[in-house]
Amino acid sequence: MHVRRNLFMLFFWVSLVAVFTGNFGRILGIPYLFLDPEYLNRVDFWSFFIVGFCMGGFTAAFNISCYILYGHEYSFLGVLERPFTKFSINNSLLPIIVNVAYLIFIFRFQMENEFRGPGDLFWKILGYLAGFLGMLAFLYTYFRLTNKDIFKYLTGSVDKRLKKVKVNRKRALDKLKEVREGKNRVDFYWDEKFRLRPTAYINDFYDKEAILKVFDQNHFNLVLIELLIIVVVLLLGFFMDNPYFQIPAAASAILFGTIFIMLSGAISYWFRSWGLIFSITAFLLLNFLVKMDVFRSLNPAFGLNYKGSRAEYSIKTLSERNTPEVYNRDVESMLPVLEKWKAKQKTAGKPKMVFLCVSGGGQRAALWTMRVMQQMDSLLNGTLLDNTMMITGASGGIVGAAYYRELFLREKNGEIENRMENQYLSKIAMDNLNPMIFSLLVNDMFIRFQYFRYEGEVYLKDRGYAFENQLNRNTDMIMEKKLKDYQEAESNAEVPLLLMAPTIVNDGRKLYISTQDVGFMTTNAASAHAELITKIRGVDFRSFFKEQNADELRFLSALRMSATFPYITPNIELPSDPPLEIMDAGISDNYGISDAIRFVYVFRDWIEENTSGVVIFSVRDHQKNAEIEKKASESIVQKFSSPISSVYNNLGNIQDLNNDSRIEFATEWFKGNLYQIEVEYNTNTMFEGESNLPAEVLLERKQNERASLNWHLTTREKKNIIDNINLVSNQQALMRLKELLEEEEEEE
Repeated sequence: MHVRRNLFMLFFWVSLVAVFTGNFGRILGIPYLFLDPEYLNRVDFWSFFIVGFCMGGFTAAFNISCYILYGHEYSFLGVLERPFTKFSINNSLLPIIVNVAYLIFIFRFQMENEFRGPGDLFWKILGYLAGFLGMLAFLYTYFRLTNKDIFKYLTGSVDKRLKKVKVNRKRALDKLKEVREGKNRVDFYWDEKFRLRPTAYINDFYDKEAILKVFDQNHFNLVLIELLIIVVVLLLGFFMDNPYFQIPAAASAILFGTIFIMLSGAISYWFRSWGLIFSITAFLLLNFLVKMDVFRSLNPAFGLNYKGSRAEYSIKTLSERNTPEVYNRDVESMLPVLEKWKAKQKTAGKPKMVFLCVSGGGQRAALWTMRVMQQMDSLLNGTLLDNTMMITGASGGIVGAAYYRELFLREKNGEIENRMENQYLSKIAMDNLNPMIFSLLVNDMFIRFQYFRYEGEVYLKDRGYAFENQLNRNTDMIMEKKLKDYQEAESNAEVPLLLMAPTIVNDGRKLYISTQDVGFMTTNAASAHAELITKIRGVDFRSFFKEQNADELRFLSALRMSATFPYITPNIELPSDPPLEIMDAGISDNYGISDAIRFVYVFRDWIEENTSGVVIFSVRDHQKNAEIEKKASESIVQKFSSPISSVYNNLGNIQDLNNDSRIEFATEWFKGNLYQIEVEYNTNTMFEGESNLPAEVLLERKQNERASLNWHLTTREKKNIIDNINLVSNQQALMRLKELLEEEEEEE
């Protein structure tokens, strides 16, 4: 019956299996959210208990919806005691199969990836079962009590009530007609004691009154449960900032499925064959209302003023703000910073100028960048950031680099003892995903109604707010600053410049966020080639949004703009007309090399005269020259999507080729020495010496080793990232940078 008529609900179960088996979302790490759920920064009994509790609710919702839609077709149920319980037992084959498979995959994953003993695994499995069975026990106790009470109450009044409500009576009689048609033959059923019972003695019993009572009673229960779940979700929204209410991301996803499956069942019950038409009409209506901005809610950058005038964004204003005069003014304002950087160098000869280019890649990139910076700083006796002029990049890499830079500044001011302690690696690797998914479920999916105040301005809460606050808590609030709070330290070259360059969705340009005026990054200087038609490549955030309090921007919001992961964190909208929508910096350049080369080009004369060369130190979260995978046979769907998917999958390769061309050209126009050093997070060499293993085993192990692309890391992923610095190729790269910087003393 499910296969013939209930494919929509089966879709949820199939999707769930596809996720935890790793057939969907492996690259994004979605399976690990189910196999290694985290709660309060721990994976333990309670994290699995919450997931099991929500899974129990999902299973009950499936049975409720199926019973309301199809239970009346099994005529013998109408005269049995506790019919819903019996229906659920006989409808439990699919939930049992899925849950057993889920437990097997949990067991396998925890044993192979989390380095815990059997006792720890036992408590996790027990936690899941306790949550699952606890939810079922609660719901079925409720149904048992209410069914009994309602059955007694309705015994003498159901006909009178139904006669007063023509719609209910007609629906019930239609269902009775379906029952009598006998579409589903049932010879046996399992009772509550799991005994196989025949239906022969009741199979021909049709009591209209009894069946109508069952229909009316179960509809009433379904409405109560739906209302209860929705009320609970809305109430949880009031506690979205409380870590104790931020349930694991997997539990939030299951809870979302529970709501959806019950709503779909209710729509099918009320509208029957018109259910699909109603759903499509409701979607089109909702789409129209959203387009008309009826439900529009702003996703702001905290600190900016959205109430006053808005900056006009047009070709005219871009041209006015990107002139040779602006270019020359900003170049002149940057020269003192370069001089101060040179003055703090402790070498007798000309120093080498380091540009730290960090790639995006979510939490793995943040942890990998921190790990590399700590290791390199240790080799250089703590002088890495003194040698570094600028940090560029995207997404998680920028987050990790910004955190390490703040630790460097704090240590310099005597506020912490040692920035190279392992505790800081643990902090940057802590989960950021649970609060965002929880906020999406309890707040963003419904009407957003919660506000918060930041520096005198009032903003709506969203999952971007949840991301910033969680990152803030994870890092002990040390980056709770405004953009302007770093201006003096950067101007005095106490810390490297941090240039963030998220992408403007409206037109693909870059939004350059810096504490300094960087108009030279957005346009060309007046030259002999002034007649060339060039496109303005970006927007200087600080000058463009000056009237909207650009300097007051929350630093965490600036980081989020560079790390806006599609669908997970919302695209920030800026106070302009039309509103600029901001997306991850990795869309235009995931490695930050293009911006570093641009800076070198603008100041090439000064750099050639005052340094002994430029080092592009690139921290990559994946291998640059990976082996070309053999293309497997494609299905029709794959062939259809291949033109688009191939471009998306090769976006990093395309950016690499473009950046390599930029560096190649730079060796022509830059008269000094130009070096490029790369360290890579690379799992392809983790199994050298194991060539005797089957190829498919090696492939699976490599896939499991590689950290996923999201804001949650498992224990194995964290260990794998941290240990990756010990690869021979990475150690050689670090030693090469050390040698280059030590050559300074011998050159003059």
